Amino acid sequence: MRFFRMEAQGEKTHTCGTICLKYLLLLFNVLFWLAGGAVLAVGVWTLMEKSDYISLLNSSSYSASAYILITAGVIVIMTGLIGCCATLKEMKSLLIVYLVLLLCIFLLEIIAGVLAYINYQELDEGLRQNLKTTMVQKYQQPGEESITQAVDKLQQEFKCCGSHNSSDWMESVWIQAAENKRLVPDSCCKTPSELCGHRDHPSNIYKVEGGCIMKLEDFILSQLYILGAVGIGIAFLQVVGMMFTYCLYWNLNEEPY
Repeated sequence: MRFFRMEAQGEKTHTCGTICLKYLLLLFNVLFWLAGGAVLAVGVWTLMEKSDYISLLNSSSYSASAYILITAGVIVIMTGLIGCCATLKEMKSLLIVYLVLLLCIFLLEIIAGVLAYINYQELDEGLRQNLKTTMVQKYQQPGEESITQAVDKLQQEFKCCGSHNSSDWMESVWIQAAENKRLVPDSCCKTPSELCGHRDHPSNIYKVEGGCIMKLEDFILSQLYILGAVGIGIAFLQVVGMMFTYCLYWNLNEEPY
């Protein structure tokens, strides 16, 4: 019994409020870590699955945004790990570092959100100006294999034909070549096959109002909505986390040991 009392006297004693805060902050860190993993996954998916479209955009904004997401995801995961260590070990100095990191990430998210909106406006205008030129001048041309692959994938995946409509292909360098027997690329066909692009009837090819530009704009906008929703969710978590961190730090300072 005497040994038990001595051991108990050497241990830190906490109020119920401090214990609750500690476990709430641990729960927050787990959620924050999962959110960071989600951001990282979206960044990797954007870069790997949709990288073909980067060559069509004539802009580095799309690929840059993917790298920013990956970096942000790694930072959020590392910050969550720091938060877990600070909470479990009850290191007040590390709690301050964690609180500052949360605040910095929160401010960066606000700046990134404003820049994303501005960049979307520029990207949208650049897309409208450059997509048709890229498609008609570079499709199936020597050394432009990545453009050709991206255009074919775009038309098949989004079920569209041409930048604005299928008649855009009449200006194509490749279509106008004497040896070509097609009116549109085979990737415009609803059921692609060799030389199926020789007939541009609506029963054979995709004739979507607005063309591929509209489809690509909708895709980019949907990506921004997803990123915005994830960003708002993480920002809300960060505000809650900063409150918990400050309260835990204050309680640890106030408690006698």
